[in-house]
Amino acid sequence: MNRLYSALALSTALTMTAPIAFAQVENPLSDERVRQAIAYAIDMETIVDTLFEGMAVPADSMIPNGPWHADGLDDYAYNPDRARELLAEAGWDEDYVVDVVYYYGDQLTVDFMTALQAYLADVGMQMTFRRLEGDVIGELTSVPEDPHSDVSAVDWDIAYGAKAALVLHEYYNVYADGHSAYTPSDPARTELLDRINGTVDLEEQRVAFQDFQRYESDALSDIPLYYQQIYIFESDRLDRNGGPYGNEQFNYDWNILNWTIEPDENGNEIMYTNKGPIQFFTQPWLNPGLTMGAKILYDRLMTADAALVPTDGQLAESFEVSEDGLSVTFDLRDNATWHDGEPVTGDDVSWSVHTALGVPSLNAVFANTFRSLEGAEAYLDGEADSISGIVVDGDRITFNFDTIDPNVLVTFSQFPPLPRHHLEGVNPLEFQQHPFWQYPIGSGPYRLEEVQMNDFARFVPYEGYWGGIANIDEIVAFPSEDNDPNVLQNAAAGRLDYGFTKSVSHVQGLEEMDHMRVIPANINYTRSLRINAFPFQPS
Repeated sequence: MNRLYSALALSTALTMTAPIAFAQVENPLSDERVRQAIAYAIDMETIVDTLFEGMAVPADSMIPNGPWHADGLDDYAYNPDRARELLAEAGWDEDYVVDVVYYYGDQLTVDFMTALQAYLADVGMQMTFRRLEGDVIGELTSVPEDPHSDVSAVDWDIAYGAKAALVLHEYYNVYADGHSAYTPSDPARTELLDRINGTVDLEEQRVAFQDFQRYESDALSDIPLYYQQIYIFESDRLDRNGGPYGNEQFNYDWNILNWTIEPDENGNEIMYTNKGPIQFFTQPWLNPGLTMGAKILYDRLMTADAALVPTDGQLAESFEVSEDGLSVTFDLRDNATWHDGEPVTGDDVSWSVHTALGVPSLNAVFANTFRSLEGAEAYLDGEADSISGIVVDGDRITFNFDTIDPNVLVTFSQFPPLPRHHLEGVNPLEFQQHPFWQYPIGSGPYRLEEVQMNDFARFVPYEGYWGGIANIDEIVAFPSEDNDPNVLQNAAAGRLDYGFTKSVSHVQGLEEMDHMRVIPANINYTRSLRINAFPFQPS
């Protein structure tokens, strides 16, 4: 514990100066030894024991501990002397100020940034930190126009963030050539990516993943910091009526139609929750279940169980996978409609996939599935007007693939088609900026009734929903995220009935409230430092 507090004391000597921009100057973080030095400089064991009060597990890989975790990885145990040696070998310039960005709004993150700043100062590295605002996704995921460029398209050195993986492939597909904001092309990495994506044999996948972990243990495209659980919280007013508990950051058959809530003093059946919109509704093709709107406004072609294993149809009444795994056919329900009453069609689904491929902030699992389609590359290269592997015949839509995608059904259990008639003509590069995200229209069990940005969003059951009318009369979502102090304030005031969090302080506070219950769930969730390793920085 004393190590942490001593390190924090060092931070008082550093000022929060603005990062300096350079025009295509050499990036010292492109040196593998510098990235390794940063890993050795951070005492994660002490940080977990103190700042996180033991509610995390120090990480030595992006893939959490378990049967697919490789043995013998360097855990980069705290070793400031080794960090200094590596920096000296790399010729580190102590006048360089490392620009670290983050997107969380809680005090714990600021405390962590302060500790990180102090640990790096102790080995001779200056660092500033700043919270990203506005189009955070764009600022984190912008890629160079030239996929083989040696100049990055983002203006930060390190980004502190998390990967909540739907499938293990998602931890590493983010590094694919031309699709990474912080990892330049590398033939060795590409070969490993081809191995983990090129088979549906689980044993072959396991071996490939372990080889990838060993490669990344040296390369450190991300410096893995710690693994977390997710904590689901509910008030004693709420009854799931047998609905399962799973990874709430994604979508599964959670029985929301049959949930009930005790009426308030006025007889109104209203469920209060968090994760409402702040400035706009976040488009659901990156984090498909992270916000309340993404969870209840949209249906998917199929659904999954609590373990995120694809099971039944949703918008699709039925589906069929060919014996060779290279073709999937969905038959859409004839009674599925958008919230404006228009039918959900195969053209909506086809348009959504075509458009998604041009959206920079696309979930890596989705991107891999759609890029595996016949004709996808020709479409992306401008050599074809459409993707030949997508065939629409009335309410039947077939996806034909050039290569096997091991996660194709997972993708269709999470990717929500959107209404073509409301978004047609949108520039995919400006997808999030479209006015649609001020008042989105979906096909799910609840529709948007009213929204006051940065105040609340009010959802009511969609009476035309194919699956029936939901029991709860109204869901009100406040715009508070995982680490917002309003979560505890709202819970204490009886204004929070359901949500999920990974915040240590929230869990402790909620567990102390007699009317709240907290249910932990294991998930694939790793926080890391994303290192901008492009050889040159932009102006």
